[in-house]
Amino acid sequence: MKDVATLVSGIEYKLGKLIEKQHILRDENVKNTTEIQELKQEINQQKNTIRQLEEKLKILRIAKTIESKEGNVEAKLKINELVREIDKCIGLLNT
Repeated sequence: MKDVATLVSGIEYKLGKLIEKQHILRDENVKNTTEIQELKQEINQQKNTIRQLEEKLKILRIAKTIESKEGNVEAKLKINELVREIDKCIGLLNT
């Protein structure tokens, strides 16, 4: 009878350890999931910042091209490119 009692108490002990470990892992999982969501938000913010900076850079390049007398042809090409892009956008809005 002592052997059975010893086996049962051993099983109870191991089960308690497993439950404790499961709680710890669940807490870690929640923490990691939260961290992943925060990092995804940060990535999206950085992507938006990059997009905005690329637009500003594009505008600065166009402005510098227009400022220089040597870049008149290039400036006209850029303006034509922008006009075509605007026309495409208007066309998409009309459909």
